[in-house]
Amino acid sequence: MDRPAAQAPSRARGRAHPVRHDLAQLLKLSGPVVIARLGIMTMGLSDAIVVGRYSATQLGYHALAWAPTSVIITMVVGLLSGIQVMTARAIGEGRRDLTGAVLRRGLSYSFWIGLVSTIALMIAGPPFLHSIGLSKDLADGATRALMVFCLSLPGYTMSVAAAFWLEGLSKPGPAAWAMWAANAVNLAFDLVLVPGTFGLPALGAVGGAWATTGARTFLAVATLGYILLMPEARALGVFTKPQRDRPAEIEQRRIGYGAGASNFFEVASFASMNVIAGWLGGLAVAAWAIVLNVAAIVFMVPLGLATGAAVLVGGAYGARDEAGVNRAGAVAFGLTAVFGALVTLVVWPNAALISKAYTDNAQTLAMAVPALVLASAMFLPDAVQVVVAQSLRARGDVWLPTYTHLTSYILIMAPLAWWLAIPLHMGVMGIALAVVVASVVSGVLLLGRFWILSKRPL
Repeated sequence: MDRPAAQAPSRARGRAHPVRHDLAQLLKLSGPVVIARLGIMTMGLSDAIVVGRYSATQLGYHALAWAPTSVIITMVVGLLSGIQVMTARAIGEGRRDLTGAVLRRGLSYSFWIGLVSTIALMIAGPPFLHSIGLSKDLADGATRALMVFCLSLPGYTMSVAAAFWLEGLSKPGPAAWAMWAANAVNLAFDLVLVPGTFGLPALGAVGGAWATTGARTFLAVATLGYILLMPEARALGVFTKPQRDRPAEIEQRRIGYGAGASNFFEVASFASMNVIAGWLGGLAVAAWAIVLNVAAIVFMVPLGLATGAAVLVGGAYGARDEAGVNRAGAVAFGLTAVFGALVTLVVWPNAALISKAYTDNAQTLAMAVPALVLASAMFLPDAVQVVVAQSLRARGDVWLPTYTHLTSYILIMAPLAWWLAIPLHMGVMGIALAVVVASVVSGVLLLGRFWILSKRPL
């Protein structure tokens, strides 16, 4: 297809209320993705609530075990984001038959990432937990849960590859429904394994880890099964072994490298917040786990909006529609800012009620409630920064978001959190304040970058 023909749909959209069209498309694409992303965190929420209601101490084990795996999980999402972007670009170029090659490359890549991550974390995780200054009880309890969490990684990576491909095709619904079916599986396992029912022993945090592992394995099977049964799977090239296309392979990985590094810096720094909380004590870990879990659930909405923005921006970029790229970004940023403001107004006054859903331990609540109030100030800038970062990658600017996240979350947030929480004796409140500062810095830097690029031709 020649370039003018590929651009024709974009020009048609431009004549018919382009902003309204892009907003409708963003909502259509992002809605199911948001539902799926919320499903990811609902799985973690179910674990945290069931484990927390069983024991605040076990919730501390669970949070510390989750921290190393969350680094891998979030990095994997970044490494595989090239599937999403390259699929959207192929659609924008009018070459749907090449999308199967994108999927096949992504599944191979995801399998090896999952396998290597499992082995590496099983070997390195326990020594790490025992060498960072935690009490022996905390380190031992977290290690037991961590070893089970590791087993969930291959299923998770394969499910992400499949879901990203469907999202790049603008078919996010099936992955969303599969995620919520997996949530039902997870909750059923939680209720049986964590407190111990039907004569089974109570497993606490380890039971929550087994529930997650079973649910993620189910998710991979369900999502891949749907793809294999799609009527158009053959036309999309799913069953066709693709010819080697080294430039496409390199570009798909290149996009993933930048996003993976960004996500690694961000989530590693957030995982280090759990370590700092661990230095404050077991109940401080539980308090920060509440704040972080709420923030992570909120974050799933802008993460879904980021996917919709990436598909729109990536499609316009593939068609070389400069106005469409800039317009899609602006619409996505505006909608995200509105969401961030609204969720802040909801969480802020209800921090005590939300925290009590996790635990009734008075000491934990005394730390969690004010920290959650303060952390609410990060929702808007944190939401905007993730959408802008993914939009930049979709338009070919892969590494600037990575450098921004390195600056904001590693160089600023991590040392600031330690300084506020421990030398200044602010405790969990100090950790929350550091997160707010880093989110603002990241959002400002990334918005500035997108604005600069919007003044340049593609």
